[in-house]
This record gives sequence, structure tokens and C-alpha cells, in this order.
Amino acid sequence: MAAPVMAIVGRPNVGKSTLFNKIIGQRMAIVEDRPGITRDRIYAPSEWSGVSFRVIDTGGLELGETDPLTAHIRAQVELAVDEAQVIVFLTDGECGITGADEDIADRLRRSGKPVIVAVNKLDNPGRLSQAYEFFRLGFAETVGISAEHGIGTGDLLDAVIKQFPDDQGEPEYPEDSIKIAIIGRPNVGKSSLVNKLLGEERVLVSDVAGTTRDAIDTELVFHDQPFVLMDTAGVRKRGKVYERTEKYSVLRALRAIERSDVAVLIIDASQGIIEQDKHVAGYALDAGKAIMIAVNKWDLVEKDGKTAQEFEKRIRSHFPFMSYAPIVFISASTGQRVTRVLEVAAEAAESHALRIATSTVNTIVQEAVALVPPPTDKGRRLKVLYATQVAVKPPTFAVFVNNPEMMHFSYSRYLENKLREAFGFHGTPIRILVRGRSGDR
Repeated sequence: MAAPVMAIVGRPNVGKSTLFNKIIGQRMAIVEDRPGITRDRIYAPSEWSGVSFRVIDTGGLELGETDPLTAHIRAQVELAVDEAQVIVFLTDGECGITGADEDIADRLRRSGKPVIVAVNKLDNPGRLSQAYEFFRLGFAETVGISAEHGIGTGDLLDAVIKQFPDDQGEPEYPEDSIKIAIIGRPNVGKSSLVNKLLGEERVLVSDVAGTTRDAIDTELVFHDQPFVLMDTAGVRKRGKVYERTEKYSVLRALRAIERSDVAVLIIDASQGIIEQDKHVAGYALDAGKAIMIAVNKWDLVEKDGKTAQEFEKRIRSHFPFMSYAPIVFISASTGQRVTRVLEVAAEAAESHALRIATSTVNTIVQEAVALVPPPTDKGRRLKVLYATQVAVKPPTFAVFVNNPEMMHFSYSRYLENKLREAFGFHGTPIRILVRGRSGDR
């Protein structure tokens, strides 16, 4: 299930970015004591009382202004409000209610979303009663806070998570369905691939980059295996907005990746590999998802006997961090090899969920250690004591050693490669957790 979303909205210079940073626990949003610093939405994951959610920071909302920058910020805020399940309307307790606050309140009421008024800059706990004035804005929930000092932010988050719907509205699919997120930069043929697999025009297709705005779920059955295809909006590089819906589309793509079992990265063979393809793959890798690469528009490439082999070498050189990802060459427009996407995705999903018995894991790891002993450091040798698989999706192994500080990255990678040789794990990342055991030195 995708994490719910809260959006922080308010006029300029009320402390939205300060509150955003406080909630996520790191300094991600730029904080400066002048309006207009946050222009586009910034979003990040957070957690409170065991509930995971996403937070969106927005630019200062000025409804009466008409200059292009203000209009751009206003569009971004409206998209954030549309995406969020709960809106935190941040106000300034030092200034009191302003006409701009009342205008924003009117706009938020029309959204139909739960709105919690947070009255900021009440740095002295004795001043929190000043928040009562803001009930005049017409919302049932008002909380006094100091975003800078963290006063009242716990009460605010308690109120937020109570408003998150118990059911996030995710559709229910058969338990054995393999959920595939079709990801890639704009105009590489994601929607065309979905349409060809479905045999009908279920998803809007256009030569204009960025046509698909939302993540669209479609179901199909192939060789008795149910699949759910999630066509996502094209992902462009963060920080560069080509159209006002850009970051909204990225957020939808991220949520589709979170819900998926396998991410299929589409690359345009006619354009080759660009840096942005790596950024797109990074979203899936950060989420720990199985991944494969589909090279689309292969029919447009002039070929000789080594074209596919040379293109695969280029892919491997550009994506050394995902050498395990299988590669297929397809044409969504002609249908060439498109069903291979489903076949390979099914294999990757199986590897992603594969669990190996501890005795078998230990046998492979100890054989690897005997073949290539661990390194020494100043006369001390790393001892690999035992290993066990602790999780799936992705497969995660805990390796217990006498001194975790002596485990070099290269040796951890060596053990990972030996596990792959033994069990395949095609299309899925593997995580190695190095753990110490007291008393063994």
C-alpha cells in the first residue's frame, strides 16, 4: 500500500520549510527569512507513531498576484493539495490572521480535504493559547506550534495521522499477482508497451513527452499468471521543471514503484542511454525493488550481427550498480518480443521473493571463505562466523563476523557474487548486513 501524503500549505514566510525539515528529521528544504525561497514542491518520507507517510513542502501561496513565478508556485501548491490526504495549513502566530490567510482558507475548504491549522512561531509554551484565535478560519483542528524549536509538533502529527484514511483506496488484486511499475524518462514508449501487452488502447499514447500524468493500473493474465501493469508518468531530472505538473508526476511514479514487485526500466534505443536513465533506475534501487531493462524502439536501430551485444555492453558500463538486471530488446510499436517483458519480470519477481534455508546459506558462505579467505588488518584476520537470510523483497542476508569494522566493501561484494552464483537472484538486488557477535574477537 502506498504511503499517505500530507501537504504543508501557507502564505510566504510562515515557516513551512522549517516545519518540513523538523518533521522529516533532516535539513532538506532551504530555510531563509525571506519569502519566495521554496518555489517547487519538495517531498520526503517520514514516520510518526509507527505510521509511514510522505510530506510535501510547498512554496508560499499568494492568491492575488499574477506574475509568472507566483502563478507557477500556485500551480504547484494546487497539485500538492490534490495529491495529499491531509493538509497542514501553516499560519504565523506572531502576525495573527491576515487577509491572505482567509483567502487561502477559502481555497482549502473547496478542496474537500481534511485541513489542520498549525499556528507557528509560538516559541514560548505559554503562548500556545494564542492559537485559539485561528479557529476563526473555520477549521475544526487548530494546533499551536514552534517549528523551529519543535514545540507542539508531536501534537500536530498526532492530529495528522488520525486523519489519514484507514483504507488508502488501493485496489485489491489476486494475491499471486505480480505488480510491475513501467518506469522511464518521458516519451520512451511506456504507454505503448502497456497498450501492446493489453491488445487495446487502454493508456493514452502521444509523441508529446509527458502525456501520461498519473500512474494507471491495468490487469492482465499471461500464461495463467496474473499481472498488474502500472504505467507511470515520465520521470525527468529533479530540480528541472519542464511543465507545471512535473513533480506531481514524479511523486505518482515514486508511489507506483513503492507498490510494485518489479520495475521495468524502459530505454529508448533510438536515443541511446542518457544520464537521466540512471536517475530513474535509482528510484527503484532505493526502494529495493526487482528491476529489469527493456530497450524499446529496437526496430528503429540499424543492426549488424553484433548490435545487440554492443548495446548491452554499453548498458552494463552505464549501470555497473545493477549488473544483475536482465535486458530485453523490444519494439512496443510492432510488438516484437514484448511478451518477454512479462516472462522476465516473472522470473525477477520469483528471485525477489526467494528464501534460502540457513544451512544452505552457511554452506555457500563457508565455501566462499575457504576459497578466498577474508582480509587481514595489522595481523588481525576477519572471521566469518555464520550467515543467515533475514528478509525477502529484496533478499537480505546477515553475515556475523568477529569484527564488523574489518569487513571491506569488496569482500562483502564477493560474498554477494557467490550467493548469486549459487542461487541466481536474477533481477533483484541483494542486501548484505554485517553484524558482530559479542565474545568473538
